[in-house]
Amino acid sequence: MPHRKSVPLAWRRFQARYRLVGSKCKNCGKIYFPPKVFCTACGSKELEEYKFKEEGKIVTFTKIHVAPSGFEHRVPYFIGIIELEQGVKITGEIIGKEEEIKIGAKVKAVFRKIFEDGESGIIHYGLKWEVVN
Repeated sequence: MPHRKSVPLAWRRFQARYRLVGSKCKNCGKIYFPPKVFCTACGSKELEEYKFKEEGKIVTFTKIHVAPSGFEHRVPYFIGIIELEQGVKITGEIIGKEEEIKIGAKVKAVFRKIFEDGESGIIHYGLKWEVVN
């Protein structure tokens, strides 16, 4: 088997993806996710780390019946847009009982297995959004 560089290693280092860390402009206060190196609102390069709360609400969602390669065994599943504090919106998988998944439902971030990488068997983890009652 040929040696393969570990993309998941780089992915694991991307804390924004696992900890919901964005950036906040020290000049104008604009908040970003994922983090930016400069503020697109005012042009400042003075940004600081900003940790979002791991909760939000469903803005919109769709039920996946025909999945991309590697995800076929998971259908049906739900993908949606989650609105965090400050109006930041991110896309992610929504988990929970189908009847609880609706626009406006409150969700919390949970760390879960996303998929397993083919022959190498590397397991990729990330955040999913679980409906809370």
